[in-house]
Amino acid sequence: MRGDNKRGKILEAAVKVFARNGFYQSKVSEIAREAEVADGTIYLYFHNKDDILINLFEEEMTRIIEAMKAIITREEDPVRQLEEFAQAHLGLVKKNKELAEVIQVEIRQSSKFMKEYDNKKFAEYLDLISAIIQEGQRKGVFRGDIHPGIAKRAIFGALDELSRLLVLSPLKEHSISMAAQQISGYFLEGMTTNHKQERPKQTDPTPGGGRIRKGGKSEHIGFN
Repeated sequence: MRGDNKRGKILEAAVKVFARNGFYQSKVSEIAREAEVADGTIYLYFHNKDDILINLFEEEMTRIIEAMKAIITREEDPVRQLEEFAQAHLGLVKKNKELAEVIQVEIRQSSKFMKEYDNKKFAEYLDLISAIIQEGQRKGVFRGDIHPGIAKRAIFGALDELSRLLVLSPLKEHSISMAAQQISGYFLEGMTTNHKQERPKQTDPTPGGGRIRKGGKSEHIGFN
């Protein structure tokens, strides 16, 4: 419960309605009914349905980020931190399936969120992964040639896809704990220094990006 207030009740109701009906099929009037407030009360706090979704995402991501920071700081070993991150991320699905469905699936149905929203919270969440990688590099645990900006997206991408599968699939054949161990293990095998193998030299070792050929010109790609 976000506190005994109407705004909190509206956001909690939105989670249930979006998860039950899907974002596109949900109506503001249905959210009001679920929250037990008048339709007009919704517009005292939010501009429209997209605004409800964005505010919901920001509030929940703030909580998730703070909780994840607390989990990570319990460990000093970057390897263990990455393992705990994976466990906690997938554990969100088990903890609150309705919320997970909204964040993993329904939020991508909002064109306003996907095209116009400056998603700073998501960037902050990804930076937790890159911070672990950078700390591991400083301690000599992770290879120095690993690019944190690329690695954080690769790791999140794997966790995100499995989270989406866990939300959508009615059958849970694999435990969340085992899945988290598998995913973190795949990346740790390639990232830790004691597993380093001979690799071809990179054509563009410049930190922060790579280069591709486009229209006969060299174009810089950022991965911060």
